[in-house]
Amino acid sequence: MNAVLKTEALAIEAAAPLEVADPTKNLILVPLSQLLPRRSKRNVRTTPRQSIPELAASIARIGLLQNLIVILAADGEQYEVVAGDRRLTALKLLAKKKRIPADYEVPCLLVADASARTVSLTENVQRENMHPADQFAAFAALVKEGRPIEDIAADFGVSPLVVQRRLKLANVSPRLMADYRAGGVTLEQLMALTITDDHAAQEAAFYGAPEWQRGASALRERLTEREIDAAHALVRFVGLDAYRQAGGGIRRDLFAEGDAGAYLTDAALLETLVRGKLDAQAEDVRAEGWAWVEAVPHMSYAERQAFQNAPRQRREPSAREARRIASLQSRLDKIDAELEEAYDAEDEAKAEKLEPRREQVAGELQAVEEALQGYAPDVRAVAGAIVTLDREGEAVIHRGLLREAEAKALRTLERLRQGFGSAEGEAGNDDEGEDAEQPKTASLSDRLAQRLSAHRTAALQIEVARHPQVALAALVHGMVQEVLQPDAYGDGLPLGVRLNVQDRLEGMAPDWPESPAAVALRELQQVAGETLPQDSAELFAVLLAKPQDELVKLLAVCVASTVDVVTPRAPPHQPGEELAQAVGLDMAAWWKPTAEGYFKHVPKAAVLQAVGDYAPEQVSRLAKLKKADIASEAERLANGSGWMPAIFKAEGAQETTQAEPQAQDDAPEDAEALADEPAVALAA
Repeated sequence: MNAVLKTEALAIEAAAPLEVADPTKNLILVPLSQLLPRRSKRNVRTTPRQSIPELAASIARIGLLQNLIVILAADGEQYEVVAGDRRLTALKLLAKKKRIPADYEVPCLLVADASARTVSLTENVQRENMHPADQFAAFAALVKEGRPIEDIAADFGVSPLVVQRRLKLANVSPRLMADYRAGGVTLEQLMALTITDDHAAQEAAFYGAPEWQRGASALRERLTEREIDAAHALVRFVGLDAYRQAGGGIRRDLFAEGDAGAYLTDAALLETLVRGKLDAQAEDVRAEGWAWVEAVPHMSYAERQAFQNAPRQRREPSAREARRIASLQSRLDKIDAELEEAYDAEDEAKAEKLEPRREQVAGELQAVEEALQGYAPDVRAVAGAIVTLDREGEAVIHRGLLREAEAKALRTLERLRQGFGSAEGEAGNDDEGEDAEQPKTASLSDRLAQRLSAHRTAALQIEVARHPQVALAALVHGMVQEVLQPDAYGDGLPLGVRLNVQDRLEGMAPDWPESPAAVALRELQQVAGETLPQDSAELFAVLLAKPQDELVKLLAVCVASTVDVVTPRAPPHQPGEELAQAVGLDMAAWWKPTAEGYFKHVPKAAVLQAVGDYAPEQVSRLAKLKKADIASEAERLANGSGWMPAIFKAEGAQETTQAEPQAQDDAPEDAEALADEPAVALAA
């Protein structure tokens, strides 16, 4: 409130008259050392003093423009300041810095004790602050008079940037400034409009939009829609300095901090610089011997999925590399055990200390393993690479990419080498190479990796039970490799079917029994088995009498329980990928990320990174919370988002349409058709 209300004025008039402060008689010069530094009890201001250094700089530059109001202290020698305490504090600061003498004479108006509190209140209430628009205009007038910005800044104890900002505001369209004075435009809106000096553009951006679209951010976006934010990935890749040196123009928002308020005006130049830098990196990749190399600034997930990964070969580590791998794995196991204890005990301090150590060791181990992976010369002769940028503006190289025709040619070559049908060449898919976009699982401890792979196993089991043709193909696939191809390349049963019922999921994941996948499979097993007799001979007779399609469905339920793709740690390739693709596995249908099941068992940084994928606007808020609260919030925000950890994304599940089981009459009759049938079913 800047003025005394009418009722207050009447009350003052009706009250007993006070002794009038008379500057002609009572204006005195008091040595600074005689002014008590403590705030007078009669001073009505009790809030902390603000902007003291700025006021001190102004006083040092142009002097004290307004006297203090004082009363005589109890000792009769010193004075208490009842109005002007902020000015007094600034003077004391100048004396402390030796900018003014300790006995600097301060002009003071001496008032009577009885009037002191009223005088203090009146000085603070009976004044009206300058309208900001008048301040902007005054700063502009000073510059027009020839005053340097640095001098104006020093006069008012502010930085040159503050002066420049006020000058920018003074240069806003007169129509907008008039509306600002009238309250029709806010200061935030005015600040956003200063991104351009074009008055017509300012007015069009503001008056051309409905009121609900006149927020500061909307106005700024409207005025810079044809320009590129300096925070864009392309700009980070090229660098602002390189863009400037190439002659690119930059528009700056004086009211933003750092590069956040910079906008690049030459999009064509930026694109040229991006492509030039990418092409230079592509030349280095071409020297590696790839059949083709392309450089593109952006590559979508769908575009990346259009390519297949060429097989990679892992060479045997040298003795030194083997010792290094064993040492790193041992350290990683030890850290994981300590980290799990910290997570279980909710010991955030210990977890925050261990998490960086784990990331470092896991990164070193991954680097050693990556060094062992390579592409054969004949693979490089047909495969290619793409150089592109990620969301952070970092160059990413996708190596070992195969188009459909190239992938078929490579599979044919592999079959010719091994002998057609010896191992169904498709088994080579187990060696599919990783690329730079492959989801990373380094943040997962072995214990969590096992737990998640147990849930993946449960989901695969129920899906296999629902896909009889896939179950039959998988079973035959395993039996062919065991019986007809014992010496073929592969690990015997790469699909994950083990021909014996596995029973270790609960030990890996305590929450497995109540998971949707486990519950659904138990219900399916109960329905399938409730009508079957317990006697072995009677059971065989009943099964003989059943149609083939019913037998295949029953077989699927049984085969499902043999699926086992549990891993001891986060793998570079998911076991059972072919099976997952054949049934179109979607983990989002069977598993949800929860605090207890996931978020509490990964580092805080990993949780925030996950939240950044499905609720980026919440990351800064969550970063301030404790780990347990972050995990709880991450679970709440993830609900319904479909987000999955990288260990589930890595499987590359694809939609497939399974053919209905063939009738007995349509079954293939020749041996070659029988040999081809499992591969066809799995590749469908």
